[in-house]
Amino acid sequence: MSATTFAMRQQNRGALHVDMVVVGLTAALLLIGLVMVSSASVTLAARDGDPFFFLERQLLFAGVGVLFAMIGLRIPTETWERLHFVLLAVAMLLLLFVLIPGLGHSVNGSRRWLRLLGMNFQASEAARVLLLIYLCSYVVRREEEVRTHLVGFLKPLGVLGIAAGLLLFEPDMGSGVVLMATAMLVLLLAGAKLTHFFSLSLAGVGVFGALAVFSPYRWLRITSFRNPWAHPFDSGFQLTQSLIAIGRGGGVGVGLGSSVEKLFYLPEAHTDFIFSVLAEELGFVGVLAVLLLVLALSYRALVIARNASEAGLKFQSYLAASFGIWFGLQSLINMGVTMGLLPTKGLTLPLLSYGRSSLVVTIAWIGILLRVHHETQSTRSVAIRGAAR
Repeated sequence: MSATTFAMRQQNRGALHVDMVVVGLTAALLLIGLVMVSSASVTLAARDGDPFFFLERQLLFAGVGVLFAMIGLRIPTETWERLHFVLLAVAMLLLLFVLIPGLGHSVNGSRRWLRLLGMNFQASEAARVLLLIYLCSYVVRREEEVRTHLVGFLKPLGVLGIAAGLLLFEPDMGSGVVLMATAMLVLLLAGAKLTHFFSLSLAGVGVFGALAVFSPYRWLRITSFRNPWAHPFDSGFQLTQSLIAIGRGGGVGVGLGSSVEKLFYLPEAHTDFIFSVLAEELGFVGVLAVLLLVLALSYRALVIARNASEAGLKFQSYLAASFGIWFGLQSLINMGVTMGLLPTKGLTLPLLSYGRSSLVVTIAWIGILLRVHHETQSTRSVAIRGAAR
């Protein structure tokens, strides 16, 4: 019996190896998010009689996320690998269900939610994790094919492309872009040829560009992004208000709770544009702190991925890397949107924005990341003990 196999059998016994760096970074971002959600939403919530409504809900769903993270920490990653086709099927069904009248629930013109137990659940959040788990399994099973043949590179992208197409029907182009970009980078880490990577990247940019050009509302977002001040009270309203908030923040901010833009000027101040309120109240210092925390958590996930790879745990390595890539990518896109560097997309800032589905799924995925670290450390411990005999 190999050391790796023996370690996998021992992982559910004894104490868990918990990466306190991941826990600390997650807790820091989550606490900042709770403070900013409370600050950004207090005026809106007070209008309905409970100024701490959104804070209370955010705390509740953070607790639910922690519960799922604890479950994920206990589930061996080989279970996810073994069920990759089942998880793929579940992901596709989730994305299909939201498009079915009576099952899918529409909010602000987008059909992205399923109504469960009286609450809205954004199907794409869970589907993204399941799809990336499938991709991680694929690159392990077809490693040689991915590295040597274009077909091996195209197969998983075709599957995920179908999912991205379903996201476009919701419509949710932002999630589709992030999903495909994350998948491309995971395939690059798996050893895909640079020629395949860059060729498909250019093709993807062309496809999404065409979708934007031939979709009136998406084209309006692009034109508004290029010059929001041309229509400051129409299509450019949200971005101009975001830029005003960031500009008011200056170096150290106007003070926690003192934002003006959150007073019904900036739409979605506690969700997609919470970064703008943070910049206004905490200034460049607060922005830099959050940016460093985001990059640190992404980097730590990639370190865990590298350690898992060195321990011979390929699937686990890709699983950790996919989280690090997605987390960093979506966070930077959200920040870029609020600063006018990217066209407006309905993407949350992970762990900081108010969002039930996003928060629960992100924290649960961190539980899986912690599981990868545990299995890596267990495998290393067994190898060390074996070498000492």
